Amino acid sequence: MDIRFVNVGIAVRDLDAAVAFLTDLGMTLVGTDEVRGEWADVAVGLDGNHARIAMLRTPSGDGELELFQPLHPAPIEREPAVANEIGMHRVAFQVDDLEEAIAVAARHGAHPLRGVARYRDAFLLTYLRGPSDILVMLAQDLQRDPLPS
Repeated sequence: MDIRFVNVGIAVRDLDAAVAFLTDLGMTLVGTDEVRGEWADVAVGLDGNHARIAMLRTPSGDGELELFQPLHPAPIEREPAVANEIGMHRVAFQVDDLEEAIAVAARHGAHPLRGVARYRDAFLLTYLRGPSDILVMLAQDLQRDPLPS
């Protein structure tokens, strides 16, 4: 059996705000759509499923996120994920300049939860809450050459 990673899906309250945040960090918007119909009901297991979606890709092309804003059935709010909670936890991005990435995130109201940590002499990293309380890890690899532009 062959298997290939395709993307991670994240439900958001405000699709436009989440896309603005992630594209400002450097992701590329691949496309948007609205999904509904019998195929969508069957695929996700919800009657009357209707959502706005956006596909985003990393500049290197090695990762994608599918953001979706549920329209029907009504979205269900829950408490934001915390670091020791079982289940889907966070999305992580390597950046070439952590200080700059934090400044970009701050323009969207996202700030480090406790500051910036140094893991050995390998990484600088921080967790922050993005739009819809998405837990985002930003990490700068201190041992690698900068990411290609």
